[in-house]
Amino acid sequence: MSDLCPRYSDLHLQPLAGQWRTGGAGKNLRVTNPFNDALLLEIPQANRDDLDAAYREAARVQPQWAALGPSARAAVLHEVVAVFDRRRDEIIDWIIRESGSTRLKAQLEWGAARAIALESASFPSRVHGRIVESNVPGKESRVYRSALGVVGVISPWNFPLHLTQRSIAPALALGNAVVVKPASDTPVCGGLLLARIFEEAGLPAGVLSVVVGAGSEIGDAFVEHELPSLITFTGSTPVGRGIGRIASGGEHLKHVALELGGNSPFVVLDDADLEQAVNAAVFGKFLHQGQICMAVNRIIVDNSLYDAFALRFVERVKGLAVGDPNLQETVIGPVINARQLQGLQEKIALARREGAEPLYEGGVDGNLLAPHVYGEVTIDMDLARNEIFGPLVGLIRARDQDHALELANASEFGLSSAVFSTSLERAVRFARQVRAGMTHINDIPVNDEANAPFGGEKNSGLGRFNGDWAIDEFTRDHWISVQHSPRQYPF
Repeated sequence: MSDLCPRYSDLHLQPLAGQWRTGGAGKNLRVTNPFNDALLLEIPQANRDDLDAAYREAARVQPQWAALGPSARAAVLHEVVAVFDRRRDEIIDWIIRESGSTRLKAQLEWGAARAIALESASFPSRVHGRIVESNVPGKESRVYRSALGVVGVISPWNFPLHLTQRSIAPALALGNAVVVKPASDTPVCGGLLLARIFEEAGLPAGVLSVVVGAGSEIGDAFVEHELPSLITFTGSTPVGRGIGRIASGGEHLKHVALELGGNSPFVVLDDADLEQAVNAAVFGKFLHQGQICMAVNRIIVDNSLYDAFALRFVERVKGLAVGDPNLQETVIGPVINARQLQGLQEKIALARREGAEPLYEGGVDGNLLAPHVYGEVTIDMDLARNEIFGPLVGLIRARDQDHALELANASEFGLSSAVFSTSLERAVRFARQVRAGMTHINDIPVNDEANAPFGGEKNSGLGRFNGDWAIDEFTRDHWISVQHSPRQYPF
């Protein structure tokens, strides 16, 4: 950074109710680099009182923020984009060091978070009400669309900057105030860094708070609190179910937008371009060590191409560079923490016990887990049934196209998917039958564009993010009728 734009400091402080200060829980969160376990910072954690203060200040200042009007809010979002550009290297550095992202993944995440800020800058002028006809003589029915008020955001550790920005940028642009609870592994990229960026861009104090605290202390309270009208959550399906239960069954009902687990099928039909399919499968599986909700989870290959695909895929995987994520040539960096590593090693052991054929098993060095590839996986095996979230993958034989579709839909999840065929119309017909929120033809399931609907079906979530769909999620309809002439009542 230049002297005119020094790096952000004091990131151990939290923006709570309009002030940067320490949390009151009396215990610290150690934030470490997953590659080398180096201590990045220690954050005094927040408690329930801090959370309550953040929500109440958000509710107090939100009407003033909404009243600024669309152009003023859009100007802040445009300035956020400018800050992203000025601080590109600083932001990417934090993503690499805090989340273990490779340099390529960090660059992609920076670009995605910047893009949603730019798209959100257009939202204030895209909010439309409507006038609808009434059967009552002399009545005018107006439908106003306005901000929800206060939005609570619970963000994940895998794409912390982008997946937090995906909620806070549209929410703020549309006139809401926001309180964020970031994942404990990535509190900087998942909230504190963004709060500094928005502050630098001119966002008024108190409109955005970040509460870094233990889930055991503030997790339920974050959702239960009376003030937020919407809770957005990105993370596992079990936790998402819990949030949904609290939001719908607690004392204070509220909307939820849940982006949950995935089990993306990657289908290779018998007329697919084999080389292109292999290249896509490698990238779509191993980007960010497979720690992506949309990552290739099940590779389903028509029997006629299975052997050739497996041979070429393993050949490519063996050449992937594993190591320091800061190096440009590194493809596979560390998994996020030792707990995640242990879970992946248990999946490896289970794959062997269930009879999956080891095609390639890489080594382990600290939190670095090299790729593991298994063949002859069946739909009842753990590798096929559950989200992996790491550099492991199973190959499944499909007898034909119908069987491939059956296998693709044989999951409780339905987030993203992909199908490869040289016949685009055949691929479209196949894609239309896949029960998922997103299906990509001749491309990877890992796609997220700021103007396209992002979300899943089945146990992969509720609601849609991005573009016009985000406008719907972060605003409310208010029907106001106007009786222009005296109405005649029957009694």
